[in-house]
Amino acid sequence: MLTVVAANEAPWEDIEKVFGAPDPHGCQCQRLKLGRFEWMPEPQEVRAAHLREQTSAPETSGLIAYLEQEPVGWCAVEPRTAYPLLLTNRSPVPWQGRTEDRDDDTVWALTCFVVRPGFRRQGVSAALVVAAVEHARSRGARALEGYPMITHPGKEITWGELYVGSRSIFVEAGFSEVSQPTLRRVVMRIDLR
Repeated sequence: MLTVVAANEAPWEDIEKVFGAPDPHGCQCQRLKLGRFEWMPEPQEVRAAHLREQTSAPETSGLIAYLEQEPVGWCAVEPRTAYPLLLTNRSPVPWQGRTEDRDDDTVWALTCFVVRPGFRRQGVSAALVVAAVEHARSRGARALEGYPMITHPGKEITWGELYVGSRSIFVEAGFSEVSQPTLRRVVMRIDLR
């Protein structure tokens, strides 16, 4: 039985377990929050401290998935304005063709997934997307965006690239494509009102 809770309802040790000790990618979901030049020199311990503070806040920065009592996955979801790098022209998700207000805090972003080895390809990310929709809706979001990779059957994408999720899990959760800023990435969105 897979369940998903807000990260501030999970013990820090469960969050650490999902990210791994140490997080093999070292990001700790801080790259879009700090920006590339601020993120790179930060030691992993400092990034982890930021994550711990963000996840324990009343308006937490993500969700934790459990398989029975075992923490198995994470997704980062909060107002798009919580990710300063997303709002700039240096964003990894370019804004070409989009005219909306970047600073609209009623639009939320689902930016990142982490699923523990041994639990991948079992629907954890898909469950997190569905839970993120309800999480954002219950907190007054007008819309929720994701920035997944385009995947093709039979073609492998390394896990490091798939941290944004695959387009198919967003489609299954009712998201529609807004734009395709690169050959491999799309902007997906679901209106919540």
